[in-house]
Amino acid sequence: MPNNSMDTIPWDQIFFILEAWQKGLSDAGFSVPSVSALSLEVQSEQTKAWVVLVSTIISLRTKDEVTIASSRRLLVKAPGPQDLLQLPKEMVAQLIYPAGFYRTKAEHLVQIAAILVDRYHGRVPDNMEELLALPGVGRKTANLVLSEGFEQDAICVDTHVHRICNRTGWVHTKTPEETEYALRNTLPRLYWRRINWLLVLFGQQVCRPQSPYCSRCPLADHCIRRDVLKSR
Repeated sequence: MPNNSMDTIPWDQIFFILEAWQKGLSDAGFSVPSVSALSLEVQSEQTKAWVVLVSTIISLRTKDEVTIASSRRLLVKAPGPQDLLQLPKEMVAQLIYPAGFYRTKAEHLVQIAAILVDRYHGRVPDNMEELLALPGVGRKTANLVLSEGFEQDAICVDTHVHRICNRTGWVHTKTPEETEYALRNTLPRLYWRRINWLLVLFGQQVCRPQSPYCSRCPLADHCIRRDVLKSR
């Protein structure tokens, strides 16, 4: 069993393995995570930040394929905050249906658009404090906007990242926020933006919440299998 103390985690080797594994997925035709896929479709930094903000809010408790379809429907009608404010809230809800909690998300999106237009001249803020002040935006969403939208060094910790980092023994934390801060203290900065993309895919395909595929895991030598009671 590996000794994964914070000081001895071989991050370079781990990311080499993960990126080789992800390349194999790409060669086989698997897509990137939903928000990343949508952000890759635009070039402008501000447009990208808006796309990431909108799609991340829609993605909460929602499957990737629904997130992509719902986000595209809305973004065609509302490519910017000013455009979204021209839409009735009920239409916003209809456009993002059947995303989970779509009515609440629609309300937050309308509120966010109004704030961006009123306070930021229609631009998405590029710092954590101001992003967290937006309705419905937590650290996961803010970090993803910073990393994917503005290409800043930020660690986005969702359920996949939190679960995998604890299961492997790379961290020992109770909440995603604790995991984020633990990783900030040990993970080399060049990997901050990449860890979410890679571990979301890894969590969907291999290291699943229940009965992970340990028998075909390329990271088996770097995992203590914490709290794994049943695997495949």
